[in-house]
Amino acid sequence: MMCEVMPTINEGDPLGSQRGSQNGSDSDSNFEQLMVNMLDERDKLLETLRETQETLAVTQSKLQEVSHERDQLQRQLNSALPQKLMKYFQYKQICM
Repeated sequence: MMCEVMPTINEGDPLGSQRGSQNGSDSDSNFEQLMVNMLDERDKLLETLRETQETLAVTQSKLQEVSHERDQLQRQLNSALPQKLMKYFQYKQICM
């Protein structure tokens, strides 16, 4: 555990009491700025997350469409290919 050592303030030293309160307000303003920065960063990250989720949804939709199209083309190819092969072999036999 670490302890911060605060500067000694003499009771009779008006500058010392000003420095102490100034250090406190500096610390408060630094903390406040840190919190503002953290909230801004959080907002940016949330916006990036939202955009990424939208992009993912669009990409998944496109993938589904392309997969469906691929399946249709595969079925067409499977149904047309045997007929074409049969005609090809019949043609080859006639030509021989």
